[in-house]
Amino acid sequence: MASQFTLGKKERLKSRKAIDHLFAKGNKKTIQPLRAVYMLTNDKSLLLGAGASNKNFPKATDRNRVKRLIREAWRLQKNELAEKLAGKAFGLHVFILCTDRELPAYTAVTLAVKKIIHLLEKEIESGQLLK
Repeated sequence: MASQFTLGKKERLKSRKAIDHLFAKGNKKTIQPLRAVYMLTNDKSLLLGAGASNKNFPKATDRNRVKRLIREAWRLQKNELAEKLAGKAFGLHVFILCTDRELPAYTAVTLAVKKIIHLLEKEIESGQLLK
């Protein structure tokens, strides 16, 4: 049971080339205090990247805290989205950024990630991402 709520090395978006391609060609949605950049890919994986800007969070400890909150919220809620993608011939790359200027609360991040996941599920079901 505990193994389904993981966010391992193979589930993280780390490739600089993939991240650059995602930001150049991906779709963007903002749900305060987060912004999601997402795109379908040919591989059948669901990958997540998380970030916080240097401008909004000058201290590295604050940036790391925000990224940790995003990853934790994603880890606990990604299973619904993973089930929707399980039978598909494509995967999804998602990068979530914090756009707020102050440290968000865990509940705010969790709620925003939940809304992002539901938005992605709806777009996959309706076929809007396939265009």
